[in-house]
Amino acid sequence: MHRHEGPSRGRFFAGVGGAVVVATAAAGVLIGTYNDRPPWGTDIAYEGGFIMASRIRGYDVDGSRTKALLAGECALMERQGMGGDRAVHDPAAWVDGCLDAAAGRLSRHQGLVR
Repeated sequence: MHRHEGPSRGRFFAGVGGAVVVATAAAGVLIGTYNDRPPWGTDIAYEGGFIMASRIRGYDVDGSRTKALLAGECALMERQGMGGDRAVHDPAAWVDGCLDAAAGRLSRHQGLVR
C-alpha cells in the first residue's frame, strides 16, 4: 500500500457536494429572478425593433412607410404582436428601437460609448 496526497475521500465528496448545493442555489436564484426573460432582454427587444424598422426603411422607396413608423406605426406593430418574441422581453424598448431606426439614428449599442 502507498499513500496518496490530497484530501481524504470523505472530505473530497463533502466538498463536491457543497459545490453542487451552492451551484444549484445560485441557479435557483437566477431562475427566480429572471424566469424565462434573459438578463439582457431589454437589449434584445431594442435591437429587434431597430432591425425591423431598418428593414422597412431600407425598402421604403417613397418614404411613406418611414413617416408612418414615426407617426405611431411602431407602437401599433408592437401592440399587434408584429415584434415577435423579441418585443415580449420589453415592449417599450422594442418601440424605442423601432423609432430610432425610423428616424435614421444609430443604434444605441453602436460605438465605443453608449
